Amino acid sequence: MPVAQPFERILVSRGMGMKKSAICAVLLVLGSAMAGAQNAGTNALATSRVFTSDQMIAHAAPNGSEVRVIFTGTLATGEAVGAHQTMQPAGTVPNQPHKNQHSELMVVVQGTVAFEHDGKAERVGAGEIVYVAMGTVHAIRNVGDGPAKYVVIQIGGDTKK
Repeated sequence: MPVAQPFERILVSRGMGMKKSAICAVLLVLGSAMAGAQNAGTNALATSRVFTSDQMIAHAAPNGSEVRVIFTGTLATGEAVGAHQTMQPAGTVPNQPHKNQHSELMVVVQGTVAFEHDGKAERVGAGEIVYVAMGTVHAIRNVGDGPAKYVVIQIGGDTKK
């Protein structure tokens, strides 16, 4: 039995006849509002906001880098998005080449890194941006004399990895 039928019977029995399309529309609006209210509490991207540095807890990576998770969430258009900031000290052994089930934009904030992918290494400096297509085997290596800091924005797919 479609969901609208029990509600329609209740309304008709009380002298409040409604068309099925109106009942379905009301139920759809109520369901959407409830889902939105639930998501707003757990989705970091449910509303416009600022992510302050004191909210980004630093974690040490096995290679000596420092990683700060900024957020994970879902855009209103349905795409999963995550962001984190990484600081690699000079001379740090980079993470092993890996591939992700999401696309990435990396904004280099400080220092110089080598973006290793597809059998080549490209130098990237502060203010420059790297794009990593989903499934690309890649690594980021600090090739400068000081620390390298970059922000990774993960888009689509599995942004929690």
